[in-house]
Amino acid sequence: MMNGEDMNKKRAVVIGAGIGGLATAVRLALKGYETHLYEKNGSAGGKIGELRLEGCRFDTGPSLFTLPDLVDELFTLAGENPRDHFRYIPLESSCRYFWDDGMMLNAWTDRHRFAEEAEKVTGEPHENILGFLDECAELYDLTAGIFIFSPFYQFENFRKPESLHVARNFRKLHAFSTMHGVISRRFRSPKLIQLFDRYATYNGSSPYRAPGTLNVIAHLEHNMGAFFPEKGMREIVDALEGLANRCGVTIHTGEEVVSVVKEGKSIRGVETSSGITSCGVVVSDVDVIPFYRKLLKEEGPARKQERQERSTSALIFYWAMNRRFEELDLHNIFFSSDYPGEFRALRKGEVTDDPTVYLFASSRVVPRDAPAGKDNWFVMINVPYDRGQDWKRIVRAACANIIKKLGRRLGCDIEAAIDAEEVLDPKLIERLTASHRGALYGSSSNSRFAAFRRHPNVRNRYDNLWFVGGSVHPGGGIPLCLASARIACDMIPPAE
Repeated sequence: MMNGEDMNKKRAVVIGAGIGGLATAVRLALKGYETHLYEKNGSAGGKIGELRLEGCRFDTGPSLFTLPDLVDELFTLAGENPRDHFRYIPLESSCRYFWDDGMMLNAWTDRHRFAEEAEKVTGEPHENILGFLDECAELYDLTAGIFIFSPFYQFENFRKPESLHVARNFRKLHAFSTMHGVISRRFRSPKLIQLFDRYATYNGSSPYRAPGTLNVIAHLEHNMGAFFPEKGMREIVDALEGLANRCGVTIHTGEEVVSVVKEGKSIRGVETSSGITSCGVVVSDVDVIPFYRKLLKEEGPARKQERQERSTSALIFYWAMNRRFEELDLHNIFFSSDYPGEFRALRKGEVTDDPTVYLFASSRVVPRDAPAGKDNWFVMINVPYDRGQDWKRIVRAACANIIKKLGRRLGCDIEAAIDAEEVLDPKLIERLTASHRGALYGSSSNSRFAAFRRHPNVRNRYDNLWFVGGSVHPGGGIPLCLASARIACDMIPPAE
């Protein structure tokens, strides 16, 4: 018969039910652990939430879906057919781009079609575009195994043949050039340079400071494709939550972990409002700074993380529109006329008067997300993380500037078309998701050494504590959070 201590060793606790936490809980259950997943909010999902307003449904957080195989993998591991529980479609166009001079460009997911259209619109020879996309693909093949899907910060990782291959091809990483520097050497068209520069924002960084290695991000959309769940982004969470339940995970929503019980080099349990749960494995899907400061009560590691530059945050307007705008696709970008100025302002903790605007209308794929003849607009700009700015003033000014910008480009009175509005700013992002200062991706990548300074998935001080999610290796965004769960769980031994 198993005694209490043995039972505790077979129990795993996951703190935080973001997509990284959900994936981790599934993997631990499949390793034989009695798995408990704790989430302080009333529902799972973390930043992948939803909102209903004036008959419209909004995905409130991440809206781009790439590398869907990372979701499918979880169902396959559980012996299930992913398509029985989760369906998504490939997009014909990953984004529609608008400039103030009237130019518009569709980023077709067929790379040859995209290159041909880009040549017609910008004058950039299509062979230059395809050549750059080939470079991005080679960069992904060179780096993914080491920098994305393994704990590359561990010394033994550098002995692998893949690491030696990276070392031999180090110049191809462009680690000592910026993204913008590499891109501007490849293209003559300022608009195409701006289009590829924007991928730095996918992890809250600046193309004028982030290393050229991050040009790998463009590969995901332009070479591997963009997708969208048939029922919207929230479907990813709902599908994984259902999988977790079928795997035997106990999900405790509305129950916040308030402290972690330590004993020497081990974590013995977690304390919630319901009491203390003993366990043999703990995985945190919480931003590392509040985790150290509030749960582990360790100020030193928290301060060490704070010394790293935070990523940008977001200001999002959810607008229920009283008409449908046929000019728009699922994903739309309205570019700033002064892109360098936009990032200079962000670095100073400010918001430019001419921000780049991202507009996401999920009803293009999920018609029931908006009433017939109407639109659901998720309108976002990049803003600095919270440094004590006057966000009420910033929100008012940004709203007015966005309405003017979209109105000029779409040729109508945008304000008159808004029936209802909800707003999400950095302070609210921090309160809802515990993201330190509202930074969406933890630390930024505005340094060639940022990847090496990012918090690892394990900390040697404790022998049964692991980390997943957007604030740790390999980074933020759905694919990387899922990768962090795979990395951490590969290091956790099966339950005995």
